[in-house]
Amino acid sequence: MTAPLVEFRDVHFAYSDRAILDGVSFSAPRGSVTALMGASGGGKTTVLRLIGGQERAQRGEVLFDGQDIGRLGQAELFAARRRMGMLFQFGALFTDMSVFENVAFPLREHTALPEALVRDIVLMKLEAVGLRNARALMPSEVSGGMARRVALARAIALDPELVMYDEPFAGLDPISLGTAARLIRRLNDALGLTSIVVSHDLDETFRIADHVVILANGKVAAQGTPQQVRESIDPLVHQFVNALADGPVRFHHPGPSVEEDFGQGGGA
Repeated sequence: MTAPLVEFRDVHFAYSDRAILDGVSFSAPRGSVTALMGASGGGKTTVLRLIGGQERAQRGEVLFDGQDIGRLGQAELFAARRRMGMLFQFGALFTDMSVFENVAFPLREHTALPEALVRDIVLMKLEAVGLRNARALMPSEVSGGMARRVALARAIALDPELVMYDEPFAGLDPISLGTAARLIRRLNDALGLTSIVVSHDLDETFRIADHVVILANGKVAAQGTPQQVRESIDPLVHQFVNALADGPVRFHHPGPSVEEDFGQGGGA
């Protein structure tokens, strides 16, 4: 079997004394869409930062194509990053640049291609996301869904092997959300990408994912196909995939019982 493009091996990470990942191990198979899910604050975006080398694991290995990202020097890390694309939450387009210039930015920053070739590549990437004829518009002139598609065109401008998506569906209406999801799946298959999608939209994400990883309490609570995760008997996973208000993640903040609190005669 082909080795996974991304692999976490017993990864530990903390911000100061607050543990985020506690012995996390999982892999993202090549050519697949891997969904990374879990409750807010569970470390999903931290995983993306570790893959990109913005953070370094305190223990364990974060492997990209067999290389431990935490052990790479600056030049090697930058070379690895050029093989990755990133779609940030809400797109993060440069507001003072047109749609065309946003997509052209990584090509001009990381290559010495002639301007005529840059133009052709930009138009091809915009065509892939259905926005070739929006090239002259400014970010303020496009909708939220369109902005997300422009950001995706920018993410694939350098033909990366890995594309990471941080909450690609946040704030989108149902039509734009469905369009974005289908686009992620279609581009992954058409371009031979490996995709890691951080999302809270369970139904749409399960629909496009090959592999799902659920993070909870700093660990991997479940991983497998969407169907396998849906059938998990882990109480936290069951609560998450069924959107239950109560379970291991409590609706009420922990503290004294109602009887104890109201029996104290008032006061905060």
